[in-house]
Amino acid sequence: MSDLPPYPPLDPTTYDLIVVGTGVSESVLAAAASSSGSSVLHLDPNPFYGSHFASLSLPDLTSFLQSNSVSPPPSNCDDFHSVDLVNRSLYSSVEISSFEPEILEEHSRRFNVDLCGPRVIFCADESINLMLKSGSNNYVEFKSIDASLVGDSSGELRNVPDSRAAIFKDKSLTLLEKNQLMKFFKLVQSHLAPSTENDATTTVRISEEDMETPFVDFLAKMRLPPKIKSIILYSIAMLDYDQEDTETCRYLLKTKEGIDRLALYITSMSRFPNALGALIYPIYGQGELPQAFCRRAAVKGCIYVLRMPIIALLLDKESGGYKGVRLASGQEIFSQKLILDPCITLGDESLSSLTDEQKETLRVLVPKTISSKGKIARGICIIRGSVKADISNALIVYPPKSLFLEQLTSIRVLQLGSGLAVCPAGMHVLYLSTLCDDDDQGKKALLSAMTTLIKPPVPENLHSVSVAENDGTEAKPSLLWRALYVQELVKGEFGGSISSASSPDGNLNYNEIVESAVKLYEQLMGSEKELFKEETSPEENDGGVEID
Repeated sequence: MSDLPPYPPLDPTTYDLIVVGTGVSESVLAAAASSSGSSVLHLDPNPFYGSHFASLSLPDLTSFLQSNSVSPPPSNCDDFHSVDLVNRSLYSSVEISSFEPEILEEHSRRFNVDLCGPRVIFCADESINLMLKSGSNNYVEFKSIDASLVGDSSGELRNVPDSRAAIFKDKSLTLLEKNQLMKFFKLVQSHLAPSTENDATTTVRISEEDMETPFVDFLAKMRLPPKIKSIILYSIAMLDYDQEDTETCRYLLKTKEGIDRLALYITSMSRFPNALGALIYPIYGQGELPQAFCRRAAVKGCIYVLRMPIIALLLDKESGGYKGVRLASGQEIFSQKLILDPCITLGDESLSSLTDEQKETLRVLVPKTISSKGKIARGICIIRGSVKADISNALIVYPPKSLFLEQLTSIRVLQLGSGLAVCPAGMHVLYLSTLCDDDDQGKKALLSAMTTLIKPPVPENLHSVSVAENDGTEAKPSLLWRALYVQELVKGEFGGSISSASSPDGNLNYNEIVESAVKLYEQLMGSEKELFKEETSPEENDGGVEID
């Protein structure tokens, strides 16, 4: 730990809550607890905010993904039983390739690259509601995503007809398909409309029986053609698994949940007048979101210390109950509650020496609970040019089996340009992700999408050889840099005095992450302590999200 800065001892040494890690969940919890009047110490072993949700320069991203955590040396404590902690990496099969290193080295610090991409924010997302309620929206700005596209193995990218205007402009739809899609959206909007005594007899509602059936069956009942069903399921409802393959589908969506997802999309389309569509993205990267909540927490009195790992937990020798933590600096800090980053766990030696009482105290770390979804493969590409002419910021979805027969889950691709301050002018950043059971399966899917979108890098000895005019690669952007890695999905848990936060999930938005943070807050603080109760309500501050 010789590289740690010479921090003076922390004062005070006792807090209501210690939070380790500055991811989205942890930062929301720190801000909420601070706003409720609790004393909070927020630590992060990294030199940056955001943890697994951070936006980093290319050198810092490479270092973070490739670093291997080392177990701390055993520690002794006379007053408490000390349990050593281990930081384990959530990332595996990391491959990083640079095809034009000179150019990238020149601009390396001008990139703000997300660890947890692709990820966007729906205008009606719960994260937006929470930012408005807490006042964290004052610390971050957004821009609209210009287009939502759906792709296939031919390389064609078609606009997602997600509004009345988009449906009429879509030349790939027949007149019959346009009418069918308009009729379906009208039914959904009528179902979502609030009931009144005057229109109760005329408002069309989806029956309770239909609401409990699989969403894919309801779409078939509406006589929607396969192309339209695919767009609704995977590019608007944002589902992962093939809903028509009962053997491989791990999550069959009911109509009720499907309508909820469509409601999120539809209400996002019209929430903010200066947003072009349903989706927005924070300028400077996703790492701005946890930082916004951290700034709000600091205003409310939360104390922040970066570059400070914790190396051990302190337990009462008699009862086995949690008492505090030992910092890498050697100082012991005490609190009533503790929230840990998802990569923190116990070493095998610590586990074997625990009593039953101590194991109960540390049960959220013995062992970590892995989500049933398994893993998520992520990819990042730095490209010269754009995957679609005249579009800078775009979301692209490849539905299951759209690229190859064995593609079991949707592949999402997000292209971002220099207008979002994430890369230099003339370049774009592509983020790709797909759920997977194993590393090879996930990386195969991502490479298939990359091959469809991007011109393959030319070996140095072939730079002088001209590319054939009819090979179809001329219009594709060229690849400058690429990272492939697989992230473990770790589910956060409430464990009484000690709880753990979730890792970034496989969703496009933050709804589930925010919901888990709210639930954890209620378990920690009691349901009577509402999140940010004294702050401005979302209804009063609906214009407070700055969209450039």
